[in-house]
Amino acid sequence: MAFVVSSGQLSAVSTAPLAAPATYVRLADGVYHEYAHLYRAQPQIRTVVSFLARNIAQLGLHAFRRVSDTDRERLTDHPLPRILAAPGARLTRYRLVERLVSDIAIYDKAFWVKVRADGGEVLGVVPVPPSRMTVEGDNWLEPTGFTVHGSKGTLELTPDQVVHFHGYDPVDLREGCSPIESLRSMLAEEFEASRAREQMWRNGGRLSGVLKRPADAPKWDGPARARFREGWRSYVQGGGTPILEDGMEYQQLALDPQKAQYIEARKLTREEVAAAYHIPLPMVGILDHATFSNIEEQHKQLYQDTLGPWLVSIAEDIGLQLIPDLPDSDGVYVEFNLAEKLRGSFEEQATQLQTAVGAPWLTRNEARARMNLPTIDGGDDLITPLNVLVGDVASPTDTAPDPAEAALPKAPGRLMLVKSARRPEKLGDFESEQEAFAEALERWTKRQADALLDAAGAKADGMPDLLALWDEGAEGRLVQLEALLAEHGYRLAQVGAWEALAQFNPEASGWTPEVMLAWILAAAETHAVLHEEAGREAVAEVAAGAGGEDETEGGWRAALEAAAATWLVEATRRALTASTEVRSFGSYDAASASGVRKKVWRTGGPNPRPSHRAQDGETVSLDDVFSNGLRWPGDGRGDMKEIAYCKCRLDYVQE
Repeated sequence: MAFVVSSGQLSAVSTAPLAAPATYVRLADGVYHEYAHLYRAQPQIRTVVSFLARNIAQLGLHAFRRVSDTDRERLTDHPLPRILAAPGARLTRYRLVERLVSDIAIYDKAFWVKVRADGGEVLGVVPVPPSRMTVEGDNWLEPTGFTVHGSKGTLELTPDQVVHFHGYDPVDLREGCSPIESLRSMLAEEFEASRAREQMWRNGGRLSGVLKRPADAPKWDGPARARFREGWRSYVQGGGTPILEDGMEYQQLALDPQKAQYIEARKLTREEVAAAYHIPLPMVGILDHATFSNIEEQHKQLYQDTLGPWLVSIAEDIGLQLIPDLPDSDGVYVEFNLAEKLRGSFEEQATQLQTAVGAPWLTRNEARARMNLPTIDGGDDLITPLNVLVGDVASPTDTAPDPAEAALPKAPGRLMLVKSARRPEKLGDFESEQEAFAEALERWTKRQADALLDAAGAKADGMPDLLALWDEGAEGRLVQLEALLAEHGYRLAQVGAWEALAQFNPEASGWTPEVMLAWILAAAETHAVLHEEAGREAVAEVAAGAGGEDETEGGWRAALEAAAATWLVEATRRALTASTEVRSFGSYDAASASGVRKKVWRTGGPNPRPSHRAQDGETVSLDDVFSNGLRWPGDGRGDMKEIAYCKCRLDYVQE
């Protein structure tokens, strides 16, 4: 490769067959492949290398100047960000970093040649393939020069003209040692297996073997032998069906694909290659033991443990070899924008920020801007809810209960994240937790009904506006009800979860109770709204005159007390139904994280529905629905006539 620099422009970059000494890997007798060829031909190498290159190139590469130990400024009008944004040779920043990471992953070294103007100013950088670059000199501590090999001869470069990235080599500080070297035997095995499969398919998918003719078979005359030979040749060449005569047998000599375990071998090769580059297996498509929760954790591990060292190494090499050549470079450094990948979802960021500031942190106009909506008058004021005060008074996120407890805090709207991978000591069995749930919801319902009666009785003579009194406290009542339902739902879900974990995953590997919170909160909100609507309907009937024409206090009070009794029955029914639902969900979530594949419907209770009795023992895949259309007993997606008071449960089997 020849470089011609004129007036600060890179005027020629020519390609040619490799002239620099190349590193080859021996895959078989007389078969040697260069690293670049392995990248092209070995799908496992290509998968892992491109995964690294694409994920690192996707990150922004920003330039900063350190102002003090606690402050820095982002640089945009500086030679460094301009070079990184448009390095030269029609490259973008993404392609420059992608090429850099790919070269390091394949060769454990990479080279950028600095392109300078006539006055010596660095205008850009051009990546040079490691196969075209040799490190010169006998000094094993540092290179004394570099030689680029191209179609028009060679180009000698001094160390200050090259940005030299490299890894670790045990005997030479100037070189790296490619991970492909440690995979040599694995790649050789994959090469032989691929060659054997190719030969088999060239033979029409027929495996090699021999024909055995019994010793006591009749004498084979010339015409018969020729006829059989012709028929067999026709079969081998892809046509006809051979007829074995005189008790002949075909004996296979090669391993069949099942015994050779081709699929398992290919998967093992990918696992070994991924391990050599420290990449979590689910990130490269090996999902044997992947669950939603552990994939999320491995995604964080990818950017912290796998890509983190790469990013630090690249940034420090740029800081050591490129930045000092640029003007006004005091305190300047580069950094990959890794924080963008680790910030989590908007919901997670919002929760963390609210915890930090103790109050809402977005104005209405800022929120509308996120949804591409226009601003509104008065939307720039930050709203502080009445239940969020400044000082030592409670805010929605101000408590930190003991994480070993299973219960949620009693205060409305507060949640406790249980991270402990063990069953809480104070968690009871299903019957005791269900009974506690029903009693709590009945007490809460009775308090609301009594409060309405007291408020109505405090009004003037005659029938009060019951609906107006009901709606006055609806918002606060709904918040309290959601908290109560979430508190007991969380406990009941854990009961179901630990039942499944005790059988399939006693160590709770890959599962924590907190992963269920989002579903439990959504279910609590739904049940709270339905229970509130049931209470309002009961009050509306009284307000419409369902208690008779007597509008004296005795008349409407009796009607309201009857409506309260109906609402109380609704509370009992809802508690029992919701208990079955959250227990079933909890066991399902834990079973899914434990790798269970199938679920079994178990009919329970002294008087089950005929449809539920008929499907006792029905087994379906974990993500399928049962014949009654439900995912599990008490499934909130089903009709109330199908789930109310249901006492069925789920069992699980591995296969």
